Amino acid sequence: MNKLEAFGHVAALAIRGDLVFPTSVNAALRVQLALDDPDCPMDDAIKLVLAEPQLAARTVSLSNSAMFNRTGGPDITNVRNAIMRVGYHNLYALAAAMVVRAFGSKITDPGLRAKAEQLWQHTIHVACLARIIAREVTGVNPDTALFAAIVHEVGSFYLLSRADEFPGLLEPDPENWQTASEEIITREVLKKLGIPAEVAEAIESLRSGMLQIPPETLLDTLLLANHFAPVASPLAPDEQEPPHEDSVMDLFIDAEKREQMLEEAEADASAMAAALLV
Repeated sequence: MNKLEAFGHVAALAIRGDLVFPTSVNAALRVQLALDDPDCPMDDAIKLVLAEPQLAARTVSLSNSAMFNRTGGPDITNVRNAIMRVGYHNLYALAAAMVVRAFGSKITDPGLRAKAEQLWQHTIHVACLARIIAREVTGVNPDTALFAAIVHEVGSFYLLSRADEFPGLLEPDPENWQTASEEIITREVLKKLGIPAEVAEAIESLRSGMLQIPPETLLDTLLLANHFAPVASPLAPDEQEPPHEDSVMDLFIDAEKREQMLEEAEADASAMAAALLV
């Protein structure tokens, strides 16, 4: 099966809603669904997290990371205090990160696993940058930016997870004709995962989106974070050009502030990556 046939088949399955998710994804999705309610009682949230040992361990680990414990306070040792420190929005994002990470967990081909790992590192760096850019530049809710960045490559993760079954899926594509199929697959995966409309719209617009001046939307935040991420997506087209982020950034922050943002993002990425190890 060549690349065209493989993409066409996977896209057709996606349109029918026939998406193959790892079992662990379904468990994390149940947690996400409950946490989507901001009025979810704390005791219910604790029970949900404790029911997923990996999520419980990572919640505590993340709460003790420099990302959420910048004052150097005492380490947290229980889920209740961990949830109180990171907050529901970030717990929701953590569950989403488990969903994204799970797509790469069953890949057996070494080359595909390497791509999945690079894509994960790209995702982590974009997430940490998006959170800071939202806070310092665009004024978007930082929690929303973090969540959107964590799931912004979920379509690519899904493609990698199916590439074992369809070897032609990731063959070189000099004519770049598969864009429409990728967009269909990403849209259907986002729909299946129940990603909020605002977030899904920004993610679906990333490929062709243009940075507005001044940058103030979720899409702008993701475009900037993707441009400055030190790890590129292994599935991004080589010819893709950044939409003048450097000059726009210079308009709103000086070089010193920009360097501080990049350093903070790097530290946060290291902390998040350590907390989310599989």
